[in-house]
Order: sequence, then C-alpha cells, then structure tokens
Amino acid sequence: MTQNLSIEEINAPVGFAAFPIEIGFIGANGPLWLNPHGEVLKLGFRVEMRHCNPMQICHGGMLATFIDMLMPMSIAHQSKMRGRFMPTVQLSQEFLAPAPLGSWVEGSAQVLKITRNMAFAQCLITADGELCGRASGVFKLGKEIGGAGLSGVIDKIKAANPLPSTQD
Repeated sequence: MTQNLSIEEINAPVGFAAFPIEIGFIGANGPLWLNPHGEVLKLGFRVEMRHCNPMQICHGGMLATFIDMLMPMSIAHQSKMRGRFMPTVQLSQEFLAPAPLGSWVEGSAQVLKITRNMAFAQCLITADGELCGRASGVFKLGKEIGGAGLSGVIDKIKAANPLPSTQD
C-alpha cells in the first residue's frame, strides 16, 4: 500500500465525498470523507500507512483527530448551527479494537444536549464495519464564522454526489 493514496484509490463507500479541507492538520492528514445524506452526518477515512503506528494499525492520535472532527460537525449538522466554530472543551475516548492499515473508518455522532454556550455529544466509530471506538465530548459554541460554513459544503457535496436511485 502506498504512503498517500489518490482520491480514486481510497474507494470510499457510496454516498461519501471528499471533505474539502486542504489546510492545517486535517489538510496534512486527510482527506476525510463526508456523507451528508440523511439526518445523521457520517464521516470516514481510509487508513493509510501515514496514519499508522509501527504495527500497521491506525494511530490513536489519528482516531482522536477524526473523533474531534466528527462530533462538532455532527452537532452543526443536526442542530442547523452550521456556521459556528466549536472548540473542544473535553474529549473522552475509548479504543475498543484496532483499525488496521487499509480499513475504512467511519463514524456518526449523537447530539445529547445543547445549552446556550455548550454542546454535548457522543459517537461510535467502526473499522470495516466492526466497532473500534466510542467517545464523548463537550464543545463550546463559538462565534459565527461567516459565509456558508458547513451548510455550504454539505449543499455542494449533496449536489455533486446524489445517492443512487434504489428503484427495482
């Protein structure tokens, strides 16, 4: 397996599209893949060698980064607060099983509560469909960041990647 896979080599599941973050930490460690179809947003990535520890298992730091992106994006999607930055206040995670090199890691989150200033969420993540982690987090509801924010990205991804028809 190569160090950095091309977008085509990643072979994301149907409904997922590359999430266009090309700067900072996620720009260097992505791409992350987004499936915005339905009420629950899904986020995923293919485990590449650059994400792995010496045992060719996804490093806990990459999984923590993934979780730290998944929950605030899910809060924004489910609450319709899509133009806010949500810094992490607290993040607790448990790694339940390995995510080996080449596996597809996917997660979805549940919003537990939103107050005037904070949001609380939990998530489960899988590697090739097998449960590999769970987490909970608390996020500060930051200021509006302007522009279309996450809603604009989601709208573009939905338009460019409609789900295939399931007609018989």
